[in-house]
Amino acid sequence: MSLSAAVLLADSSSPSPSPSPTAPAVPSFQDAQESASNAAGWVEENWSTWLAIGLRVLLIVVIAAVLRAVVRRAITKLIDRMNRRTGAGGTALSGLLVNAERRRQRSEAIGSVLRSVASFLILGTAALMVLGTFQINLAPLLASAGVAGVAIGFGARNLVTDFLSGVFMILEDQYGVGDSIDAGVASGEVIEVGLRVTKLRGDNGEIWYVRNGEVKRIGNLSQGWSTAGVDVTVRSDEDLDKVRETIRAVGERMSKEEPWNEMLWGPIEVLGLDSVLLDSMVVRVSAKTMPGKSLTVERELRWRVKRAFDAADIQIVGGPEVPGQAAAAPDPTAGVAAPSAYASTVSPQSMAAAPITPPSTPPSTTK
Repeated sequence: MSLSAAVLLADSSSPSPSPSPTAPAVPSFQDAQESASNAAGWVEENWSTWLAIGLRVLLIVVIAAVLRAVVRRAITKLIDRMNRRTGAGGTALSGLLVNAERRRQRSEAIGSVLRSVASFLILGTAALMVLGTFQINLAPLLASAGVAGVAIGFGARNLVTDFLSGVFMILEDQYGVGDSIDAGVASGEVIEVGLRVTKLRGDNGEIWYVRNGEVKRIGNLSQGWSTAGVDVTVRSDEDLDKVRETIRAVGERMSKEEPWNEMLWGPIEVLGLDSVLLDSMVVRVSAKTMPGKSLTVERELRWRVKRAFDAADIQIVGGPEVPGQAAAAPDPTAGVAAPSAYASTVSPQSMAAAPITPPSTPPSTTK
């Protein structure tokens, strides 16, 4: 074997070395320049679209903000103008029904509701327009909102009814804080008026939470005026002219004293006989009073009329006897029952009621 052949054989029998791992390729300056050129080209192609979308969104936001401010200011001016018109050109009856403080509270409540509704509508419309500017499909959103609205309407129909009833109660000024009302389900003084629930304080101090949707009728006892009515019952033999003059004198004195001169909004009138019986007569007395003060005036009027009748020797039904008239002595035999005709055995009634004696029969003879 030659030397060259031996060297070749040794090289072929030795193991070949493993290839070394490849190092990460480092981007060259040309690659970076190419990427920058592509990004600049993409920006150059789309900057006009972005600018148009941004300007459109900015325009929508600005218009919505300006429109909201204008509408809120217009609502405020409208409410103030209606308030001033009611206060300046109202009649005496309207002045009694709604005072200045009441008009102010009502205007604030109505303005707050209208401003909230206007803001919701304007901002909601602006939000939908902004989403449409970004090429977002609003059909699924609107469909979902419609389905959700129907579901909420069926599930919370009582809540919607309460809310709408509260809004109309405030708009129509049916009652306010401090009024005494009869709501059918409860009655008392209003301590809070809400869009869903009205709080009433009853006569015994309890608080009633009345849902506005459950109120079918409202009796407001604090608007306008109240009527105090007193029935004076006297004996049937009393002088009616004397009774009338006594009551009129009581009314004149009461209307000139404080604080009754402020509570009485009209003279105390004797309307006449309300009823005439065998032993009594009922004289009807009436007066127009401040709202909610009729019971107070009635109690004071009864007190004064009773004292005036005692001073004028006018007897009321059930009162004491007039001095000098002695009462008849009771009959001691009044409680003893009359003797019965059947007590005597020889009276015709007893003899008629006596049993008949059966006839005697002769004894029978046996053979």
